[in-house]
Amino acid sequence: MSAMFRSFSVFNYRVWFIGALVSNTGAWMQATALSWVVLTELTNNDAGAMGVTMALQFAPPLLLVSVTGWVADRFDRRRLLMVTQSVLLLLGLAIGILLLAGVMTLPIMYAFALALGVVSAFDNPARQAFVSDIVSRENASNAVALNAASFNGARMIGPAVAGIVIVAVGTGWVFFVNAFTFLAMIGALMLIRTDDLVPRVRAAGASRLADGFRYVGKRPDLMVAFAMVFLLGAFGMNFPIFASTMAIEFGQEADGYGLLSSILAIGSLAGALLAARRDTARMRIVVMGTGIFAVAGTVSAFMPGYWTYAATLMVTGFAVVTTLTTANGYVQTTTDPALRGRVLALYMAILMGGTPIGAPIVGWVASEFGPRVAILVGGAAAFVAFSIGAVWMLASGRLHRVEESRFRLTLDETRPLTVVAPEEFSDEVAATTPLKLPELEDAARHRAAR
Repeated sequence: MSAMFRSFSVFNYRVWFIGALVSNTGAWMQATALSWVVLTELTNNDAGAMGVTMALQFAPPLLLVSVTGWVADRFDRRRLLMVTQSVLLLLGLAIGILLLAGVMTLPIMYAFALALGVVSAFDNPARQAFVSDIVSRENASNAVALNAASFNGARMIGPAVAGIVIVAVGTGWVFFVNAFTFLAMIGALMLIRTDDLVPRVRAAGASRLADGFRYVGKRPDLMVAFAMVFLLGAFGMNFPIFASTMAIEFGQEADGYGLLSSILAIGSLAGALLAARRDTARMRIVVMGTGIFAVAGTVSAFMPGYWTYAATLMVTGFAVVTTLTTANGYVQTTTDPALRGRVLALYMAILMGGTPIGAPIVGWVASEFGPRVAILVGGAAAFVAFSIGAVWMLASGRLHRVEESRFRLTLDETRPLTVVAPEEFSDEVAATTPLKLPELEDAARHRAAR
């Protein structure tokens, strides 16, 4: 099997991938419909209201990060996902019913957005960490990249289909379709062979909630990655605001907005598949992807027509998925297994938790000064993120390898640069800390022998 698809050799991953692809398609349909309802049905093209809606969806992962990460590490992730997916199904049905009944209002939609955010706060870290339960560590980076391919493959289909359904029969039916697609994920979770799951390393109980924060605090590479994804998530990735307001500026309807989201996903899928070909996730790819995103986002703000703007979105999609998929894989493969759920919860909270800060600001800018200025705000944030990564790479010596400092500068980028003292964590965590000094010495000897 091709190296790009090596995780498909695992039965459980094949089942998971199919279920996720169907479910993600429905999720993208719902996200498209939700944004369009708020922008055109519940308000009079108020991008600020859309920003508030996005903020309510993405605030809970940030506010509940310590609890959700601990839950992902403490409880059976497969069962936890069955619960969260079932609740998300019910919420989608409820929104659809209210829309078809004609009683949906903006405050009620705000309440549903918050409810979706709370459930997703528990669903996201469990779903991200569950990948490491399905495949072995050496395939984790590939599995994460294929997950991103599934996500963005669905992104190509979902928004375009949603736009057509909205124009043809109305927005309410989109939420019913999304609710139905959750059954695919629930079915996949039921079909997974539990005996074939990778044994999990379990840390101690509730008293260890702070271990994830302390662990990241000792890892400068993770701190840099988290700072970069925060800026991208807060200001650069408000695509529902950017695409919907630009679609209106170009005189398009819901189907035109959905098509923009699907075109963005073409580049996103290409980025995910290229990431799947790489053996390891490296920080320099995260930095390079952020730089491309900054340039592409800035250029898109000056595009004169619908199709030229759409063309730049493909490059933007490629860049953002290259960045986020590589960052996710880097976090997955370099984090202590006993703390993976908590660290991933923190990663997802920082990525999505920036939205409550950035989305209202970007939405207000779009309403007051136009969507092009809002896009430039996102591009500026991406340039700042790129600068943070580039400065760190220069300071750490990764861009200038010299023979006399070979050991320091040629450490595998998939391993942390900072050794966290085992005694600073629980005994169980210390026993599984992936970077012990003998391993560092072995790595140095291996590099020297090459």
